[in-house]
Amino acid sequence: MAVDLITPQGVRGEVANHFAQVGNTEVGWMRPFIGKDNRTYVTIYAGGDPTNRQNYRTFPIQTNGTLRKDEWKALDDAVMRVAQKRLIGINDLKSKGLTYPLANAIGTTILQWEDISEAGEAIMTMDGKNRGRNDTPKYQYNYLPIPVISFDYEINLRFLNTSRRSGNGIDTEMAANAARKCVEKMEDMCFADTSYSWGEKDQRDRNSVYSYVNFPDRNKLKIDAAWDDSGVSGSDIRDDIIAAKQMSIDDRHYGPWTLYIPTGWETKLDEDYDSTRGNTIRQRLMAIDGISEIKVADHLPTDNAVLVEMDTRTVRLIDGLGLQNVEWSQEGRWITKYKVLAIQVLQLRSDQNSRCGIVHLATSHT
Repeated sequence: MAVDLITPQGVRGEVANHFAQVGNTEVGWMRPFIGKDNRTYVTIYAGGDPTNRQNYRTFPIQTNGTLRKDEWKALDDAVMRVAQKRLIGINDLKSKGLTYPLANAIGTTILQWEDISEAGEAIMTMDGKNRGRNDTPKYQYNYLPIPVISFDYEINLRFLNTSRRSGNGIDTEMAANAARKCVEKMEDMCFADTSYSWGEKDQRDRNSVYSYVNFPDRNKLKIDAAWDDSGVSGSDIRDDIIAAKQMSIDDRHYGPWTLYIPTGWETKLDEDYDSTRGNTIRQRLMAIDGISEIKVADHLPTDNAVLVEMDTRTVRLIDGLGLQNVEWSQEGRWITKYKVLAIQVLQLRSDQNSRCGIVHLATSHT
């Protein structure tokens, strides 16, 4: 499992070094396929809407290919099945449109972004002629390093030819396993106590990739006990969520919110909240205004939960490159190496007063 970084200060890792050396950042060059005429082709993105097939060009190249087009498709399908099933945090942001696309993700060294201070307030007049205070807002520039997440696997040409002759098709298990490893790292990026930094940090340490549970400006709510403790009631959990919601509102973040809980707390929410009414704790929590979803995040640390405002002021996915299969290198005649790689970065945001729409609930905080 590798996490490479591409920044103005340089590159770190095999994948980043490769693209820096070849100077070509179009992944289509790394997906050569054998056509029906036994010539090798590549399909390259030519610009415009990336979802429109007319914006791609296919042409022959001199390099000898290894896989046929249908075999690439089988590997890609295996990767996508894993991604759709297991990418909880990433797919939530995509489904809600909380994304920022990068047109040339591998060639983008950083994402530079800015926040702004408050500057005065609006005035009311009857004729609209009076001028308000011409306060000048202060801008602060920040940058986000762009990690490349990848995992290697290989295909033995002898086994590939055997599967072709038998008509069984290509074995996709290695590609699926590589995708699982990448997905686990991407989920860690959202929910685990991990971060990625490169280059100089500012005094607020904002120029790094953080997760929901270690973002410096997140709100911290200490809860009295883990929710799966036998002595914790549904009303105790409700009170914790209402307190977390109030923390977000106090920081001027008004929802809607998604609540992420660890695996160990899932069945607790299925217990009765009120046996006389027949509703569960989960149903009672969903009745709190502004709580849009409750989801289990397997990579959350034990006894930790996060309440996240689903708004671009709080979080967005820097979406450069979804999980992709690429052909990496060849060892002799018999083994071709491949990678599953992705460039998708969680960007957590706050204003210059450290106000944030993330509330981290835990039995203890550091």
